[in-house]
Amino acid sequence: MRVLVATDAWHPQVNGVVHTLGEVARAAPALGASIAFLTPEGMRSLPLPTYPGMRLALARPNTIARRIVDLRPAAIHIATEGPIGYLVRRYCLTNRLAFTTSFHTRFPDYVSARTPIPERWTWAALRWFHGAAGGVMAATPGLEAELASRGFNNVMAWPRGVDAALFRPRPGADLGLSRPVFLTVARLAVEKNIEAFLALDLPGTKVVVGDGPARADLAHRFPDAVFLGARRGEDLASAYAAADVFVFPSRTDTYGLVLLEALASGVPVAAFPVAGPRDVLAGAPVAALDADLRAACLKALTLSREQCRAFALGKTWEASARSFLANVRRVAVGAAVAREMGEAIA
Repeated sequence: MRVLVATDAWHPQVNGVVHTLGEVARAAPALGASIAFLTPEGMRSLPLPTYPGMRLALARPNTIARRIVDLRPAAIHIATEGPIGYLVRRYCLTNRLAFTTSFHTRFPDYVSARTPIPERWTWAALRWFHGAAGGVMAATPGLEAELASRGFNNVMAWPRGVDAALFRPRPGADLGLSRPVFLTVARLAVEKNIEAFLALDLPGTKVVVGDGPARADLAHRFPDAVFLGARRGEDLASAYAAADVFVFPSRTDTYGLVLLEALASGVPVAAFPVAGPRDVLAGAPVAALDADLRAACLKALTLSREQCRAFALGKTWEASARSFLANVRRVAVGAAVAREMGEAIA
């Protein structure tokens, strides 16, 4: 089964959407499927002033149509609500092709943080975009319930995973900093709420891994924190393993893959008791969730690193890919059956 995934988020961007799609594509062949991508690569683009380093693809409808025809996919999935996603959606509707979508980002929260646009307007636009799909995939039960409550009538579950071979405990891992080490890993932007972590009065050292438009300002305002910049692969995994607590200050993330990466590394989590962490951690004794983030950080120091690792081992990318493929297959098969019935009646 060949699945075409259309996405405006792609390399060199570093975010949960790109990472998730890449991991699922790597796991798909062992499950009898292949995933092809329709991305901004090779298309004209414009820079996004509020997201330095990120660009918005300027795709032509005929280019999109030609690529879909050439790939001849058995199923189509639209991962993002950008120009590529919109044009693929339009092509599918025009040609009566079934497709699925996925809800990765809380755009209503992000847009309202930067502009005077009311959240209800953005939610209305998202309902319009996803409402035409055979199914919209959500990463957690909490997000499924929220989307349903906001009028999304076609929600499907698509859990996430972690590479537990890369992200693992590494005895002796040390950043050479005063302990305990409180670590956060994120894109440094206003919606990630990094300031809430850096403003805490904590023992030891606060460490930030990541880059983004807010980095210079945060580094200036919080000179006692250590900013390591963006890290990937073994360098990122080593940073996790050297931490004593992983701090997740975001209040808006729909999932937070970094939570699983930290837990797989044997590092307990401290976070606010909001939807993302609550859903991902599901009440397991691997995190301290508290409206007082400082209290959560200190409590997390007492949690078992062994239990953190054991929890993460139950979250695999193979299981995530299996769920994704089951969703797209169900929608594609359902559309094919409906089409055959319609032709038989005619």
